[in-house]
Amino acid sequence: MKAPVAALAGRLGHEFRDVALLEQALTHRSAADPKRRQLDSNERLEFLGDRVLALCMAEWLSERFPEEREGELGKRLAVLVAADTLAKVGDAIGLPAALRIPPAEGRTGLRQRANVVADATEALIGALYLDAGLEKARDFIRREWTVAMEADATPPMSAKSRLQEFSLGRGQGLPEYTLVGTEGPSHAPLFTVSVAACGKVAEATGDNKRAAEQSAAEALLTELGRG
Repeated sequence: MKAPVAALAGRLGHEFRDVALLEQALTHRSAADPKRRQLDSNERLEFLGDRVLALCMAEWLSERFPEEREGELGKRLAVLVAADTLAKVGDAIGLPAALRIPPAEGRTGLRQRANVVADATEALIGALYLDAGLEKARDFIRREWTVAMEADATPPMSAKSRLQEFSLGRGQGLPEYTLVGTEGPSHAPLFTVSVAACGKVAEATGDNKRAAEQSAAEALLTELGRG
């Protein structure tokens, strides 16, 4: 086991019975076997980990904030399972260095992309769940998300939600988002999105369309003096 992978495994607090699950969780699509239709990449584990994270987080939020209504809990959940939060957790546990990607892609900065790290973090959760069950996955989530859970005393609101509230509150209607363009390889595209509201326009780029929209909304809020 390479040093970065060993260090990551130590941070997970779990010795995998099926080491192949850990290896798969760390395999980006660009390093997968095309003859196997890339089924050895971390995408299936990411799919599973996303659901495990949502379940564990919903359970934790219900315990942590017993007096809050569903809408407030939903706002917290959206932030805690967002790609930005997942990427921060992945960075904190040393995941980028352990990712399996082709050398050429490593030189392009793919290893540090927020969406790549976020997806692999979800894949790790999926691998933990399959190898050791829900309790082990829950332990990891509650340990690594503690800072994010305690960060806001009030339910947070995303940039898109804040921009929508600001625009509607001034009778300006809903913000309009437009996909300006997409560039980069198919396994690591970059999306550029513009948003128009309150007579202003802002543009931003992200690793996926949702992230680009959030960044564009944040940029427009800043321009409107609401950042």
